[in-house]
Amino acid sequence: MRLGVHLPQYGHASGPEEIRRAAVQAEELGYSDVWVYDHLAVPAAQSYPVAFSYEPLVALTWAAAYTSTVGLGTSILVLPYRHPVAMAKTIASIDRLSGGRVILGAGAGWLREEFDALGVPFDRRGALTDEAIDFLRACWEGAQPVSFDGPSLHVAQMKIVPQPAHRIPIWVGGTSPAALRRAANRGDGWQGAFVDASEVQGLVASLREMRADHSKDQFTLSMRVEWDGLDVPTDELRRRSDQLAQAGIEHLMVAPSQRDIDSWCRSVEALWSALSPLTAA
Repeated sequence: MRLGVHLPQYGHASGPEEIRRAAVQAEELGYSDVWVYDHLAVPAAQSYPVAFSYEPLVALTWAAAYTSTVGLGTSILVLPYRHPVAMAKTIASIDRLSGGRVILGAGAGWLREEFDALGVPFDRRGALTDEAIDFLRACWEGAQPVSFDGPSLHVAQMKIVPQPAHRIPIWVGGTSPAALRRAANRGDGWQGAFVDASEVQGLVASLREMRADHSKDQFTLSMRVEWDGLDVPTDELRRRSDQLAQAGIEHLMVAPSQRDIDSWCRSVEALWSALSPLTAA
């Protein structure tokens, strides 16, 4: 199993020095990748998701500047929030500048008020997500100049460069039937979040059934979990991770829950100490 870790991009533990310190620590410890999440506007009446967070692609670029080998992931970038042409350029630029380290975790989103604030039709988020994935692939992997004729996006003979330094894997997030179909049909992987271990096996089975015609293609099964490396005993952390591995999860992204950077980094180190033996399995 590969191990990734969320960066302190949000909440009380976040800040420029905090993101730098956590990214460098993750690389030095041996984590496969570091991750950020995506919320641009949060209703004042809600306590979740956390309102204070640095824009994910900016935060990821900041982390990239201080590291050289650790992967750089988004969990989950809400594709309808950004115009596909601008997104293609931005993400390819990050990948090129970082030496080919980006993993695009992508999804359709769920917070209606956020869509309203951005002027994006909530009821069309699935179709917009599918179209964005198709366009990104055409832009990054097809010939330049690019032509694309989708339901709402029309591009004719445009040069959108640079292209990425490597084939950017797209891991589709979500557990709804539509999200699972999107992952199976358009993705290079799936990333669940905070799913009970008892439910994971069924989701994995559904994905494998949907991908029966693509069984030879590489497809990564990932799970994001919020685990406390300081308070949860090592045996319990390993039991949880073993459950997920047995259900088919191949990549685990841990998100610490600490509210200050010193505790956050201690938690990350404790999680690595407990879970790193899995990377050799």
